[in-house]
Order: sequence, then structure tokens, then C-alpha cells
Amino acid sequence: MNTVDAKRVLETALICAQQPLPVRDMRALFEDEVTAADINGVLSALQADWLDRGVELVQVASGWRFQSRPEMRVYLDRLHPEKPPRYTRATLETLAIIAYKQPVTRGDIETIRGVTVNALTLKQLEDRGWIEAIGHRDTIGRPALFATTRHFLDDLGLDSLDQLPLLASPTAATGALDALLNQDSAAHAAEPLTSSVLHGLPDSATAELDWSGGTPISANPTATASAQDTP
Repeated sequence: MNTVDAKRVLETALICAQQPLPVRDMRALFEDEVTAADINGVLSALQADWLDRGVELVQVASGWRFQSRPEMRVYLDRLHPEKPPRYTRATLETLAIIAYKQPVTRGDIETIRGVTVNALTLKQLEDRGWIEAIGHRDTIGRPALFATTRHFLDDLGLDSLDQLPLLASPTAATGALDALLNQDSAAHAAEPLTSSVLHGLPDSATAELDWSGGTPISANPTATASAQDTP
């Protein structure tokens, strides 16, 4: 199959897909007769083809997808004027702690926040598909270890935890998540997290939280259950 035909097949599949498509699924379109390198080459060509349009081809944690460009959001919002769900400060603080300090236990979160974590808060985040238990800490009671999911990264338009920015305070982390999650809607994917998104974010009561002794915080891209933290 030549490149032109391959581009047409991939473009059609990506436009029609309900979820991001990983490269392995794209190879199945061609009965594995093309390599992953070939697929990536065609994807790069497609990105160039859509460069000047209102839709872009991007790679997120679960694969590749088409999504509207950030500058189109103001127009698309007119088709869906309903407001996306707002999340409480406690929910966002909990999510921010998990995202930047994962894997963590409920006790870790409570130590950082200084208050008891409502079980419903964790359940809400699990039901939304943003966090999951990835193992248990080898200590008394074997508490569950929580980490974020690929779905969480997809909703933020990110490919990996490495793309979460280095932030100076928990306030910025919570504010960033609040800004992104409340821009998301069924009409289009969330804008990737960039310095322009972080500029001018509202403050949160997380200012008093001390995660890192004043050192800028970054996400842990290797957050997985350790050998002793397995279920």
C-alpha cells in the first residue's frame, strides 16, 4: 500500500474513532503489513496536512486522536453552552496530590492536606476514571496506593506525566487542574497544559500545603507499584 492510500485509511479511522487509537491498532488496519515506524511516518505527514485547519492530530496517553485547536473553543462553546461540572477544592487538592506525588495512600494525602479525606472524594475520582489503586503499601493495614490513569492524561490532552509542568507550589497545581478540567467538554478535548494556560490561574487554599519544602514540584513519571507495594 502506498503512502497516499495509507494516509487515507489512517485519517478515516482516526476521524471515526470514539477513543484515541494506539499505533498497534492502526497496524491492525493493514493486517500488520506495515511497521510502527511506517505508521509514525504517516502520522507525521497527516499532522502536516492538518496544520492550517481548526482541527489538529495529537498524541495523548492512550494513542492518537483528532481534536479541535484551542482557539476554536470559543466558537464550539456556543454549540454547548452548558457548563461542565465543577469540582470542589477538596477534590482538586486530592487529585493534584495524587498527580504530583503518586503513588500515594489515603493517609499520605491526609498528611499533606492536614484534614481527613472523604472516601466519596476518592470514589468520585475513581468513577471519573482519573485515578486507580495500583497496589498496596507493605505496612500495617496494607493501604491502597493511588495513581492517575491514562484516561486522566487523555482528558488533559497530555501524552505522559512528564508533560505536567514544574510548579512552584500546590496552589499552582490545583489551579492548573481546575482550569483544564473545567475547559473540557464533550465537544472537544482539553487544551494541552502549557505556560499560557497556567498564566493568571486563580489561587486556591492549597497555598498552605507543604509538599516539597519550597522546591518546585514535578510529577513522578515512573510512578508504579514497587516490588513490595504489589497487591
